[in-house]
Amino acid sequence: MSDDSFIREVNEQIRQDQARALWDRFGPIVLGLALLVVLATAGWVGYDYWSTARANTSGDAFSQALKLAQDGKNDEALSELEKLEADGVGAYPVLARLRSATVLADKGDAAGAVAAFDAVAADAAIPMSIRDMARLRAAYLLVDTGSYSDVAQRAEPLSSDTNPLRASAREALALSAWKEGKLSDALKLFEQITADPDAPRNVVQRATLMAELIRGGGTKS
Repeated sequence: MSDDSFIREVNEQIRQDQARALWDRFGPIVLGLALLVVLATAGWVGYDYWSTARANTSGDAFSQALKLAQDGKNDEALSELEKLEADGVGAYPVLARLRSATVLADKGDAAGAVAAFDAVAADAAIPMSIRDMARLRAAYLLVDTGSYSDVAQRAEPLSSDTNPLRASAREALALSAWKEGKLSDALKLFEQITADPDAPRNVVQRATLMAELIRGGGTKS
C-alpha cells in the first residue's frame, strides 16, 4: 500500500469517527427537531382543514339564510341567522346580525331593525367601517319612521367632508329634513351632494332630482 493510499484511509477513518461522534452528540437533537417540524406541519394542516371546514359550513348556512329571506320565509331566515350569530366563524356572525336587521325591516318591524343596527354600531369589537354602515342603515330606516333628530343622531357623524359615506349620510339627512318641511336645509344638503365629485352617481342623480323638485316648488322654510 502506498503512503498516499494509507493517508487517505486514515483520513477517511478520522472523518467517520468524527461524524459518528457528532451524531452521537447531536443526532437525538436533530431527530427531535425534525419530529417537531413534522408534528407542527401536521398540526397546522389539520387546523387549516378544520378552520376551512368551519368557514365553509358558516358560508353555506349564510347562503341558505339569504335564500330563505329572498323566498319571503323571513321567520325561517331569522332562525338560521340567529344560529349563525351564535355558532358562525370569521365575519359570518357580524354579517348575520346585519342581515337579521334587514330581514326585520322587510317584515315591517322598523323599530326592531333600527335597534339591531344600533346594536352593531355600538359594538366596539366590530370594525368601524361596518359599524358606520349599520349607523347609515338605521338612519335611512328612520327617514320614514323617525324624526329628523333621530336621523341626525346617526347620520351627522358620517356627513363630514372626509367620511367616505358622507354622500349617503347627507341624503338621509336631506330626505328627513324635506319630510319635515325644512326645505332650505334639505336643498343645501342635496346641493352638497351634487357638488361632491366623489359622490356615487346614483346618489347624485337622486339629489339632483330632489333639488329640482324643491326649487320648482319654492323654498319657504
